[in-house]
Amino acid sequence: MDVNLLIQMLIAAILGTAIYTIIGIVPGTDETAVIAPITLAIVLAGVEPIVVLTFYMAAVIAHKLTDSVPVAVAGIPGGVMATPMVEHALVLKKYGQSETSIKKMMSGSVIGTLVSVPVSLLLASVLVPFAERINEYANPILFAGAVLLALLSTNRWLSLIIIIPFALLIQGLRHLYWDLGIVPENKNVFISFFLGITIGPVIVTLLDLLSKERRKQLIRHHHKEIILKKSAKEKGFPNPFKILTKKEVGMSSIASLAGTITFMFSAVGVTTLVGELFSKQEKEPVKRSSLAISCMEALANATYIAGSLIPLIALGFPLSSVALGPANPLFNAPPVFTLDHNLHHILSFTDFLWAIFIGVGISLFFTYVIIIKYANEICAFVFKWIPHEAILGLFVALVFLLAFMDAGWLNIAGVLLIGIVSGTLSRYGVNFGVQFMVLYSAPWLVSVLAG
Repeated sequence: MDVNLLIQMLIAAILGTAIYTIIGIVPGTDETAVIAPITLAIVLAGVEPIVVLTFYMAAVIAHKLTDSVPVAVAGIPGGVMATPMVEHALVLKKYGQSETSIKKMMSGSVIGTLVSVPVSLLLASVLVPFAERINEYANPILFAGAVLLALLSTNRWLSLIIIIPFALLIQGLRHLYWDLGIVPENKNVFISFFLGITIGPVIVTLLDLLSKERRKQLIRHHHKEIILKKSAKEKGFPNPFKILTKKEVGMSSIASLAGTITFMFSAVGVTTLVGELFSKQEKEPVKRSSLAISCMEALANATYIAGSLIPLIALGFPLSSVALGPANPLFNAPPVFTLDHNLHHILSFTDFLWAIFIGVGISLFFTYVIIIKYANEICAFVFKWIPHEAILGLFVALVFLLAFMDAGWLNIAGVLLIGIVSGTLSRYGVNFGVQFMVLYSAPWLVSVLAG
């Protein structure tokens, strides 16, 4: 390993950890919307692939560790993956156990990471011999995945119905750009369409505010008052195996294993289902909620790690909701990465190990220790000085900039259109995974329909 490259990896891991420790605590910052654009910008900037992966792994671990902190402190989820834990965190808060809630969540994250990384590497190694065969059927598999995720969505019938119309919208815009000469016919506009889907809910919410009638219907709140109680400082290194009970360690480990194996499915869905299933064994409210948040946090981390690493190492194309979401720039970021030339093809297994262990190791150690010791202080700073709207505004601006770079001014309107459609579908219960899989399989699907 070259010393200069190693230094770059260490810097990338520290930056990823620092940035997403703060962003993760900001309420409402969806994982895909905040991780994918920054990762994409780093890829397009020409940063070494192994450094990009190191940054991504550090960012994911830091974000997953911190997005549950505002849940424990104020009952507000930091990201989508923290939403299933709100109910249980509020139970613990009601009993004056907010500090315990934070420690249990953080420790669950550590368990999930420690279980998921080696199991993901093992599963990826098992799948490698079948990679070529699977790649031959990549498009039908992605289409089948869209159908499967549609069946698992909140609104399954609408999710199934929109698959073909959404594919037609994607391909229709691409053919419009080709016919107008905006982009050459050998270029497939992808990045900006992908980002348009990720910010869809934000765009629809902003457009809602333009409607006078809709504004009248919105519920008005006074300034939310959040009281942060001072807690005793943790002395020494916080040991997750001592913070969790033996039962919580055991159940969190099993949940992490389940999340790793089911990496293809919806991360939020699996987290909610398995977490609730495991916690039902406890009847006493505090013990049940403690077990639930430990298992859910472990499962959330495991699902994200496995959903990123297994398709990336074994297949080279995004065959999971996580790979289609925040990890997508590692698979497809033209002209740097394409489905035929991405991290899967560029990095050796040893390179993957270096990037994973540096990114995960630095992020896990520093974020875990910092949050356990200074959770209240960090929350106070973020809630007071970093507006949720400012973070989302930054990422929306970045998306429109990348849209312009992808295919000019007209593409900004195209991305806005996709965002409106995607955000509306999401509001009606259509899983983002369905939309991302349709985005990938659209050329194949439309060509099959056209005969």
